[in-house]
Amino acid sequence: MNYALLPKIDRVTDEAERRLSASGVVYARQVLTDAVRDSVNALRESGWDDGLSREGLFECAVLTSLGLYTRRVRPSFRPVLNATGIVLHTNLGRAPLAREAVRALAEDATGYCNLELDLDSGARGERNSHVSALLCGLCGSEDAIAVNNAAAALLLALDTLAKGGEAVVSRGQAVEVGGGFRIPDVVARGGAVLQEVGATNKCRIADYEAAINEKTACVLQVHPSNFSMSGFVEAVSTAELAQLAHARNLPLIYDLGSGPLYPFAEAGIGQEPLPARAISDGADLLIFSGDKLLGGPQAGIIAGKRELLNKIRKNPLIRALRADKLCLCALEATLALYRDGREREIPVVSMLLAPESELRRRAEALFAALDRCAAECSLARIKAPVGGGSLPGVELLSWVVEILPKHLRVDDFLYKLRTGDTPVLAYIHEGKACFDLRCVPDEKLNILAEAIRNALL
Repeated sequence: MNYALLPKIDRVTDEAERRLSASGVVYARQVLTDAVRDSVNALRESGWDDGLSREGLFECAVLTSLGLYTRRVRPSFRPVLNATGIVLHTNLGRAPLAREAVRALAEDATGYCNLELDLDSGARGERNSHVSALLCGLCGSEDAIAVNNAAAALLLALDTLAKGGEAVVSRGQAVEVGGGFRIPDVVARGGAVLQEVGATNKCRIADYEAAINEKTACVLQVHPSNFSMSGFVEAVSTAELAQLAHARNLPLIYDLGSGPLYPFAEAGIGQEPLPARAISDGADLLIFSGDKLLGGPQAGIIAGKRELLNKIRKNPLIRALRADKLCLCALEATLALYRDGREREIPVVSMLLAPESELRRRAEALFAALDRCAAECSLARIKAPVGGGSLPGVELLSWVVEILPKHLRVDDFLYKLRTGDTPVLAYIHEGKACFDLRCVPDEKLNILAEAIRNALL
C-alpha cells in the first residue's frame, strides 16, 4: 500500500463541508471532523483497492466520511413501519397515540401549561386533576390518579396500604410481567410480605380465608394479562374476594394489567375484564396500564376508593413516580376520546377491530405495488397475536404479503429493511419475509413498498 496516496484530513473535511453546505444541511463541524478522521484511519488500517487513483481514494474517503457522519447525527429515536401485525409491540413503543393526543402534546409542549395551577383561583393545583374526573367517569370509581407506569402504581399502592404487613395472593397469580419483573419482587419492594394461597391451577375462597390473619394488610388479585390457563383450573371471582376482604376490613387491590376501556370481549376479541366491571364487583383499588389496550401514553393508573387514594397521595414516593406533563396531556386527550364515543380514533382500538376485508385490501395493494420487483411475492391468510402482554391466546385473522428475494438471503433482506432510511420491521415464516398490514395505514403503503423495493436491490 502506498500510504502517500491517502488524502489529508483537512482536505477531505473541506470537501465534505462543501457538499453538505450545497445540499442545505446545517452540520456539526466537530462530528464531521471526527467522522473524516475515523474514515481515513479505517482506510489506512484496512487497506484499499490498489486500482484506485489518488483522486479515487479521495472520493472514497469523502463518501465514507459523509456516510459515517450521517449515521452519527441521525436521531436514535426513529419512526418505524411495523409490518409484524403485532399491535402492541413492546420493542416498538406499544400503543401509537391518537391524532388528538399528538395535537394536544404539540400545543402544550411548545409553551407553558397549567400543569399544577388552578386557573380559577390562581392557587397551586394538583397535576392529576387533569385526568382524575375522566378516569372516574370511565371506570365508575370515586377517585383516580396516574403515575409513570403500572409497576410503579402497584409499588405505590402496596407501599401505602400494605407496608409491614402481608399481601394475600393466589399462587397462580404471582406472575412475571415484562422485562423479568415479578409480582413477588414488586410486593417485596413495596415493603409487604407475599402470602401465597391455593395451588398454581386451583384456588378457592377457603384458601384466602385460611390465610388471612392479624398481619394481613390487603388482598391482592392479579389478572394474568400475559398468559392464560385452561383445563383443570379454578379461580375466585372479584365479587367473592371483595366480599371476603370487606368482611375482614381489608382493601382489595386488583392489578388488571392491560385494563381496556373498550369492550373488546363484546367484539369477540379476548375476555379482558373492564375496569368499570371490576369496580362494580367491589374492587377497592384498580391498577392498569395506559399504553396497552387503553391506547394512550405509558402510564400506571390507580382508580378506586377516595379514602385509599388520599392515603396514596400523601406517600412521599408519589413524587418520584409521578407522571410528567406530556404523559398527562396525552392521557387526557386519549381519555376524552373514550368519553366522547370516539374510540375508533384511537389507533389500538381501530387496528384491533380492523375487518379482515380491509386487511386483505391493504395486502393486495402492497402486492400490486411490488409487481416486477426482484422477488417472488404471494398473499396468505394468517393469524397474529396482539402482543405487549395483552389478550393472551388471542390471534387475529389477517392477510400478509410473503416475499422470497431472488438475490438475497431473507435475513439480509430484513436487515436492509431495518437499517434503511425508513426502518421496516417484518418477520420470517417458513423461509419467507412476511408483511402484515394491520399496523400500516393506507398513507404509509407507498412508503413501505418503496422501502421493500430498495432493500431488494
